Amino acid sequence: MDLRKLKTLIDLVAESGVSELEISEGEERVRIVNHRAPSAQATQVFIPQQAPVAVSDIPAAAPAAPVAPIVPEVPSGHVMKSPMVGTFYRAQNPESPEFVRLGDTVKAGQTLCIIEAMKLLNEIEADVAGVIKEICVVNGQGVEYDQPLFIIG
Repeated sequence: MDLRKLKTLIDLVAESGVSELEISEGEERVRIVNHRAPSAQATQVFIPQQAPVAVSDIPAAAPAAPVAPIVPEVPSGHVMKSPMVGTFYRAQNPESPEFVRLGDTVKAGQTLCIIEAMKLLNEIEADVAGVIKEICVVNGQGVEYDQPLFIIG
């Protein structure tokens, strides 16, 4: 796949708020996953191997030094996960204030967000009391089952 096309796809995913994009062209396949955090944004690109190539066709190269993966620090605490697939909303409607903000103290049973699934608005409630340490999803973003939504400490 053309590098310019790949960069354009990465930029598109980063700007659009889409969490994942997978494209196949012939035997080539590209998967771009966008993980957003409130303070930083990281985009991962996975490019699976193409069709196998005969060993005689590969030029000799020096072995690459191993690269240690960068692991972002995750706040400790209880992870509130999505109970369903849908669209995440931080407020009842665009004009209403957000249910919770970073640093807010919440009680068990307090509404944290809404997930819209099949045109139904489902209020998601805290199952523990504590302080909102991290909001893992952007307003209006699609969420998957068991995806982290909040970290409560």
